[in-house]
Formats: sequence, structure tokens, C-alpha cells
Amino acid sequence: MPFHLKALGYSGISVLAGYLLFAYWSSIMCEVYYPGWAQVAYLLSSSYPHHRVILLMESGEYWVMAIARTLQGISAAAVWTAGLALVCDTVPEEKVGRYTGYLGLAMSGLPLGQLIGPPVGGALYDRFGIRGPCLFAITIVSVDLVGRSLVIERREALAWGFDPAASINTSSRHPSVSPLDPPYGTFAAVKYFPIESESQGSDISLPEESSSSLDQGPGAYEALIFQTQPVPISLFQVIKGLCMSSRAVAAVVNSLVSGFLYSFQEPTLPVHLQRTWQLNPSQIGLIFLAAAPPAMLAPSIAGWFADHIGVEWVSFLCLLLAIPCWIAVTIRGNLSLFVAAFAFENLWTSAFVAPVTTELALVSRLIPGVGYAHVYGAFNVAVGIGASVGPVLSGEIFQRSSQGWTILNLIAVAIIIAASVVVAFFTGERPLARRLRYPS
Repeated sequence: MPFHLKALGYSGISVLAGYLLFAYWSSIMCEVYYPGWAQVAYLLSSSYPHHRVILLMESGEYWVMAIARTLQGISAAAVWTAGLALVCDTVPEEKVGRYTGYLGLAMSGLPLGQLIGPPVGGALYDRFGIRGPCLFAITIVSVDLVGRSLVIERREALAWGFDPAASINTSSRHPSVSPLDPPYGTFAAVKYFPIESESQGSDISLPEESSSSLDQGPGAYEALIFQTQPVPISLFQVIKGLCMSSRAVAAVVNSLVSGFLYSFQEPTLPVHLQRTWQLNPSQIGLIFLAAAPPAMLAPSIAGWFADHIGVEWVSFLCLLLAIPCWIAVTIRGNLSLFVAAFAFENLWTSAFVAPVTTELALVSRLIPGVGYAHVYGAFNVAVGIGASVGPVLSGEIFQRSSQGWTILNLIAVAIIIAASVVVAFFTGERPLARRLRYPS
């Protein structure tokens, strides 16, 4: 987009690119905690994916591009909430920590797409102009749309007597339910009161006359499942519940930091590489590609470690190890050093997402009435705020100062240090600061 804006005759490219990112990420904050909204928006957002890309592709007017990016962000908000809640809905409760590592695998799609997109987009832009990457995006979302139509949600599986979230040690014909189990159905966002708690047994106790109904078809089983009625909670209750938990507040703050770090360099990096080393779009894309493998693997590995040694350790180490990388990318003159530092910077930044989403999943089970859709809605809002402020701030700094690249990266280092303090005092069942004060 910076090269495309320059070809259209615009000036102040880093600032304009930053505001296009602001249009996208700020619209992600339009998450609404109304039961069923996420599902409706999810379907609507995937129904007409081509229109937004075409609007961006064919327009030469900046304000039309901003509208297109805003619509894309609204779609992304629904898809993120629906996708993350769907993953958590199909995970056995006792495996949440471990499978949040697999949630980390799902989250690795974000950095992977962000890092593979530029080399593909750069090569297509060099060869075909702006229509090349846009038509490629249309192809990708078309394949994704077909995949979404094939998804079987947990509530649909329950109607046929199968619970994908049941413990692997119990029969899948009898769903395992706990007092803090997420609601049946990905988008319900309400609290359910189960028939029997996990402490009394991992299977639901079925009345004798009801047990035989399992063999009478999906309708009878569905009727039995939904004898447990939901009690909706208001948006105010959700916010109050989250604010009452220091762990939840810390996780949301870390989500904001994650969004900030992801987008902070994006509008200025292509311009910096072109000015410093005279690179073209394809070469800039290859630098992004160099950072893709570590960013792809990092969330899954970090999720595994978060399950085994604790989210507090993994979060703190990811932030601590990211600091020298963000400092190293400010060094000019050696392109190889820059590429290596950029790759490791993205590794630790991507890895940080896994313990953050793990912590959100864990705290949601400790707050009555708050489900996965709520906490991942909060995740969307926090990431949206961070990723909205980041590009605008970096674009303005880069444009106004001859040392803008160095200044913006040092600002990122300061934010990482502040986030490390939050992690040390408020993340995990036993935060690191408490461990130092009370070793036993």
C-alpha cells in the first residue's frame, strides 16, 4: 500500500498508510456483546468478501480506501470472536491449558498471514500492480468461505449425541460438564447451570427414563441437553466481572500491548527499508518472509510451555527476550543484522499471544457468567485499540523526525518493559512477584 499510494501521487506515505491501518483495526473494536450478534456478523462478513477487496482495488481515492478497510475490520472482529470461541468450545475442560496451545496454533495463523502476505503481495504488485494482490486475496477468502460452510459446531454435534469437548476418558455419548463450562453453542455468551458438577463425576447423570432416549434420534437428545436453561447476563455485568479480576484486567492490557506491537512498525517498515537499503516491494516482501517460520511456530510452542510451566513464566520471558531485538532493528548499515533481529522480534512478539489467550481462557472459568465469547470479545477490543494507535503514532513520528525509526522502536521497548511489570505482578495463579516475596 505505501508503494501504491506513492504511485497515485500521494505524499506523507507513512502517515497515510498508518491511517489506513487505523481504519482497519479501529473497526475491530466494534465488537458487540449481544448474544447471537457474533454469529450473524460472522455469516454476513463471509457472505460478501469480494466487495470490500474490489472497493479497495479499484478506488484511486483515499477516503474510499479507508471505507474499504473499515468494512474489512468489522468483518475481522466477528470472525476472530467466532473462531476463538469455536476452538475453546470443542476442547475438553481438563485439557484447556494444553489445547490452548492448539489455540496458539490457531493464533499462529495471524502472524503467519501477516508475514507471508507481504512477499506474496509484493511479488504480485511488481508484476500486476494493485490488482494482483487483491485478486489473490479474493481467491483466498473464497476458499475460506467454502471451509466455513463445512464447520459442524458443538451444539449441532450434541444434537446427535456426540460432544467434541467431552473428556477423552469418558464416553462421547455423555457430555462432560462442569460448573464453569462454557455455554452450549459458540455464541450464547451466557451462564449455564449444569445438571451435575465435575466433582461429582465427569458424566451427566441421566434419569433412567431419559437414558433410553439417546437411541431415539437427535431430536430427543437435543431436548434432553437443553433442559439446562441459560440465564443471560448484561454487558454491564460482563464488564464488572472482568474488572473485578486483576488477572482479567492484566490479560486485556497485555492483549492491547500485543496489538500495538503487531502493527507499530507496519506503515513505516517498507519506507524505512526503501530509504535505507533502496529495496523494492519484492525485496521487502522477502524480508517479511524471513520472519515467517519463527512467527508461525512460536505460538504453538509458547502455548505448550504455558501449559507446563505457567503463563506467567512464558509471558515474562517472551517480553524480556523481545527487548534486545527491538533495539537491534534500529541499527543501520548491516541488512543481515536487521533481517535476523526482525525475525527474532517477530518470534517473541508472536509467542506472546499464546500465553495471553491462554490466560483469557483460564480467567473466563473463574468469573461466573463470563464465557469465551466475552473474553475474546474483550481481546478483540484490546487488540483493536493497540493496533489502531500503533500505526498512527509510528507514522506520525516517522514522518516528523529524521530519527523517527529509532524513536518509534525505543517507544516500543518502553511499552514492553511496562507490560513486563504488569505480567510480573498480575499474570497467572502465582504471579512472579508473589513467588519472589513468598517462595514457598
